[in-house]
Amino acid sequence: MSSLAIWTAIDIAALIAGLAVYLFIVSSQLKKVGADLEEAADLVWQIKNDAEAIEPGLTSINTTGRVVAGALPLLYGMGEGIVAGATFAHDEHVAEGVAKPAMGTRRSRLMEGVGVVVD
Repeated sequence: MSSLAIWTAIDIAALIAGLAVYLFIVSSQLKKVGADLEEAADLVWQIKNDAEAIEPGLTSINTTGRVVAGALPLLYGMGEGIVAGATFAHDEHVAEGVAKPAMGTRRSRLMEGVGVVVD
């Protein structure tokens, strides 16, 4: 046998040994990934089973949410009306000797709330 044939056989043996080591490393990593995926799949099935108990109440929750969402423009308009009606133009006429609070004169809307207009 010539030296070229011997070196070719050594190269082929080294290549096969290198591939065997590579496949061993890859297979061990794939086993770890497979175990993690199996655990994740179990968690997903557990979440699915827990969600099935919630599913019947979702229609009620969605219906209530639609009602609230439909009422928001009306509530917003009513709020704007309240704010617009709450502006108060204060006249600075204060009688002499009357104590004025440091934060300014307060105005109660209790009378207006029952329909009494105080001038």
